[in-house]
Amino acid sequence: MLFALLIFAYAAISDGLDGLLARYFKQQSTLGSYLDPIADKLLLTSAYISLAVLKYIPGWLAVLVISRDVFIVLAFAIFVLFDIRVESNPSLISKWTTAAQLTTVLVTLLALEFPVAILLKRPLFWTTATLTILSGFHYVYIGLNILQLASNNRNKE
Repeated sequence: MLFALLIFAYAAISDGLDGLLARYFKQQSTLGSYLDPIADKLLLTSAYISLAVLKYIPGWLAVLVISRDVFIVLAFAIFVLFDIRVESNPSLISKWTTAAQLTTVLVTLLALEFPVAILLKRPLFWTTATLTILSGFHYVYIGLNILQLASNNRNKE
């Protein structure tokens, strides 16, 4: 599991540095703004499924994390389908949620190698769950506002 920990840590750190450097050097692109969240979701989904199947994290946490991401992707697909323009700028709570989700995976993998890290797992599970739920509700709020605005704009035409 040490190898899994190193690979996941590398992926998480390189993802964070990539975003930081892109913002610092003003090298952000439209394509990157779509691909980066997709890559994050694929990384986290595969990690949470694997850890839940191996029973290293509770199944309910994996379902919660993956359900939120599926909801976001479906909402975005609906907006595209109905030709509603949306910007994919993650909110602050979404960034905190992603950080908590990544940290949960890292600490879970770390606990397999260093048992003292087990003490952090339970609080991290609940922190990640809480942030995931709050972030999900925040996206629902944003999505409803986008739909309302789109409806008002179409009624004016």
